[in-house]
Amino acid sequence: MANNSDKKYEESSPLLNKPVEEAENKSNNVSDTRSTVSPKIQEAPVAGAGCGWTADGLPLGHGSVMGEPMGRAHWDSNLFACLGRNDEFCSSDLEVCLLGSVAPCVLYGSNVERLGSTPGTFANHCLSYSGLYLIGNSFFGWNCLAPWFSYPSRSAIRRRFNLEGTCESLNRSCGCCGSCIEDEQQREQCESACDFATHIFCHTCALCQEGRELRRRLPHPGFNARPVLVMIPPGEQTMGREA
Repeated sequence: MANNSDKKYEESSPLLNKPVEEAENKSNNVSDTRSTVSPKIQEAPVAGAGCGWTADGLPLGHGSVMGEPMGRAHWDSNLFACLGRNDEFCSSDLEVCLLGSVAPCVLYGSNVERLGSTPGTFANHCLSYSGLYLIGNSFFGWNCLAPWFSYPSRSAIRRRFNLEGTCESLNRSCGCCGSCIEDEQQREQCESACDFATHIFCHTCALCQEGRELRRRLPHPGFNARPVLVMIPPGEQTMGREA
């Protein structure tokens, strides 16, 4: 009887087996796709795994070795390029050269004001530089005190724009300073000493080089001020009368 009832059920509903088989095939296909997709998801790279960072927070360059810092940029102009370069900043370079030769206090104050990006620092640094300049020339016959006051600005520019220092440049060209530098702290101390020596022996050229570099990289802080709108009232209008 049971066999007969099963046969009757199959004969009365011959299409029931097809939906069941299709559902089973779909479930098998879904499990196959999950099994094929899951290894790809596991092999996906973790975000940030291919990007490294130095101890100073600078990103590593593309293709560089993990732990190797990004290469430093070069100064835009040479130390002894007094007239600058023949580009869109040529008039500014001539102004820098003139200020460095005639009024180095004004050039130094302008450099610090541009580097700090805050109005008001020009007068403080310009007056301090002028006092040291007068004392040095009066008692020692040359400007020997102002470089002690101005050389930190060169170190600040070099750190801010990640520029190549004198010690690193000598190490790259002739390899004479690489043996005495062991870590980043010693390198920075050597670069600061080179910045001081540059301001002592080539003070005017150092100020001019810093001025050319800052004028190409940073706008003057006075340009960031809000524009002042001046309202001009219209003129008096009179209606003509007929004669």
